[in-house]
Amino acid sequence: MKIFVYNYKDDEKDFFDKISKECNCELKFSYDYPSLENAELARGCEGLSIYVTDMNADLLQKFYDMGVRYITTRSIGVNHFDLEKARELGLKIGNVAYAPSTVANYAIMLMLMCCRRAKYIMQSSSIQDFSLEGKRGIEMSGKTIGIIGTGKIGKTVLRHLTGFECKLIAYDVYQSEDVKEYAEYVDLETLFRESDIISIHAPATKESYHLIDEKAIGMMKDGVIIINAARGDLVDTEALISNIENGKIGAAGLDVIENEYGLYYNDLAPKVIKNRDLAILKSFPNVIVTPHTAFYTAEAINEMIENAIRGCCLFAEGKKNPFEVI
Repeated sequence: MKIFVYNYKDDEKDFFDKISKECNCELKFSYDYPSLENAELARGCEGLSIYVTDMNADLLQKFYDMGVRYITTRSIGVNHFDLEKARELGLKIGNVAYAPSTVANYAIMLMLMCCRRAKYIMQSSSIQDFSLEGKRGIEMSGKTIGIIGTGKIGKTVLRHLTGFECKLIAYDVYQSEDVKEYAEYVDLETLFRESDIISIHAPATKESYHLIDEKAIGMMKDGVIIINAARGDLVDTEALISNIENGKIGAAGLDVIENEYGLYYNDLAPKVIKNRDLAILKSFPNVIVTPHTAFYTAEAINEMIENAIRGCCLFAEGKKNPFEVI
């Protein structure tokens, strides 16, 4: 079987070599995002492996017309696909899974960095300003932390936070008995009102779009810290910015933002970026913005690549695929 891999990175070579030998498949590569302009590179391949990028109806149609029948994304989320178009075409779409500790630990790191004003401390130190002014942080221990979404990642965050002596509360439409060992489930409004730190670990759906908006922020404590290592669409960026400016939000740690497609995973150093919200967020001393890298460890990448390539092969062989989306 031939599989074309987009968004390839040189440091992933060993992982791809290993799984291609195990699955006895031929891989071809491009460093670029898939697009209508470079889709022809995948001609002759039945399968595609992509990362988070806009897989719209026109692009899916183009690949289908070229003979592609299976597409796996090297991510858990699939909101970057036009799934309705994929169903219409009969394309098989798969995602991957990896150890939840990867993102969970990153989210906790962002919490700690926000509490201790780490961004401002590092910026000041880089210009040899070693004064203490403006650098006083707060203790995370003793605070109430609210976790939105208690799937694998959210549950892992809660388990790892138990050693920090925090009060832990959680919200999810589907409650887990395991989570009740670490946290108390509350309704969403109670979580907004009582939390000193709110960390989001929910999927991006029509129902969860702008889950954190002006109304939600209005219910929160003054000085609340917001962490998002899930999906950018969960937070209304305009409301976030205005409430950072007026001081309602004390700090934010964002590994994802709205409209990040085409920005992250590219070297855009010499270019003017057409995303004013990103520029504004990066300018705040109390906001940490990282380029969707919470997942990016050697262990997670190995799992993602293996599951993505194996998923394409399972589709082609007509076997059960544990990562099948449609």
